[in-house]
Amino acid sequence: MVRWAEASELPGLVSIELAADRLFEQVGIVFPPGTTMIEEVDDPGAVLVEGRPPAGFALIGWVDGNLHLDQLAVHPGSMRQGIGGRLVAAVIDHARAAGAPAVTLTTYRDVSWNAPWYARHGFSVMPEAEWGPELRALVEHERELGIEVAPRVVMRRA
Repeated sequence: MVRWAEASELPGLVSIELAADRLFEQVGIVFPPGTTMIEEVDDPGAVLVEGRPPAGFALIGWVDGNLHLDQLAVHPGSMRQGIGGRLVAAVIDHARAAGAPAVTLTTYRDVSWNAPWYARHGFSVMPEAEWGPELRALVEHERELGIEVAPRVVMRRA
């Protein structure tokens, strides 16, 4: 069942993000060293989780008036059980309840469990001409962090 994270669970989510990130090595993507996204979070109200202890999480924020999925991570040992899909559905439900016109995210274009997976969940590539200033700044920040080691896209679901 998807629920909001408890503050005491946030430190434990780091291992999920690190384990999920290691999967990218299979497709030649190695992330630069540095802190994980979840380590920088101090508000459990920005994190949806599934499981006790959590097997996966969705980190959300707001970008240009849309709900933005900053990070979706499922522990590899718990993958292919629908956890990611349930987390994305909960994010979409929360966006709808909060009055957001859309959910946005950035992801790798050619990694099977990234853009193609989100497309199956109703997301489509958002043309750069439609990016707002906050989204443009976020993409630029990702480039500066060095995670654009393979083609990335912005996606949106209304």
